[in-house]
Amino acid sequence: MNSTSDMYTLFSENFNLDYTLDCGQVFRWNYIDEWWTGVVNGHVARLQQDGKSGEVLVDSKLPKSFFENYFRFDDDLDAILNEVNKDEFMDEAIRKYMGLRLIRQEPWECLISYMLATAWSIPNIKRAISMMCSSYGEEIEEGYYSFPEPHSLVHACDDDLRGCKLGFRAGRVIKAARHVEEGNLVLDEIFNLDYNAAKQKLMFLEGIGEKVADCILLFAFEKMEAFPVDTHVEKVVKTVYGHHDFFKGNATKSKIGNWGRMYFGHYCGYAQQYFFYQKRLEGV
Repeated sequence: MNSTSDMYTLFSENFNLDYTLDCGQVFRWNYIDEWWTGVVNGHVARLQQDGKSGEVLVDSKLPKSFFENYFRFDDDLDAILNEVNKDEFMDEAIRKYMGLRLIRQEPWECLISYMLATAWSIPNIKRAISMMCSSYGEEIEEGYYSFPEPHSLVHACDDDLRGCKLGFRAGRVIKAARHVEEGNLVLDEIFNLDYNAAKQKLMFLEGIGEKVADCILLFAFEKMEAFPVDTHVEKVVKTVYGHHDFFKGNATKSKIGNWGRMYFGHYCGYAQQYFFYQKRLEGV
C-alpha cells in the first residue's frame, strides 16, 4: 500500500471491477495480493472491490472524478445492455458478466498499445508494454513507470525497441510517434470525426488495420459503434450467428464488423466486449 496516496471509495450500480480489468481491453493492470494494481494517467493506482457492498476501495493520488470517468460511470449500463440483448447467446453473456464496463483510455497510450497487440497474446502484449515503459517512461515509484510520450519514442532506435520484445512492431511504433510529434496525426481531432472518417484517419498508420482501428476507436475515442473483430469474435459470430442471411456463406472480418453494427446497433462495442470475454473464458 502506498502511504502517500489518498484512500477513498467508488460506487456505481452494475460495476464489476474484476470483469472490467480482466476482459482484455487494458494491459497495465495486474491482480496482486487481492488488489488490482496499475499505472494510469501517470500514477500508480491500487483498487479492490468489496464483494458484498460493491464499493471499490481506491489507493491513488488521482481524484475520484478521474476513475468515475475512466470506468464510464456515466454510461447507463442497464439501458445499453438491454439495447444489445438481442438473443439467447447475448443474454447469457450479459447475465454472467454483468458489470463489465468499457474503459475510457488515454488516446496515445491506447494507440500504441493496440499497435503492439497485433498477432500477439495478452501476456506478451503486457510484457512488451512493461519493458517499453521501463526503458522510455519516467519512474513513478519503484518498479512502476509512466507510458512513454511521443517525443521519447521518436528518438528510440529500432534495435533498442526490439530489445523490449516488440519485434517487427518496433518500427511501426517509431513511425506513429513521429506522425504525432510532427503534427501529421492530431489525436484530439479524431473525437470530432464520424466513425468512418476516424477509422480511415487511423488506418493510414502502418500496422493499423480494421480490427486495431476499431479497438482504438472504441476504447479511446467514444466510437461506441466500433465492433472489433479478432479471431475470438470471428469464431463466435460464425458459430452462433453464421446462419444469418446477411453473411450468405461469406463471413469475412469486414463483413462481420458491418453485421455487428447493424444487428446490435449503436452500442455494438459493448456487445462485442461481453461475448469476447465469454469466448476467452469459456469457448463457444
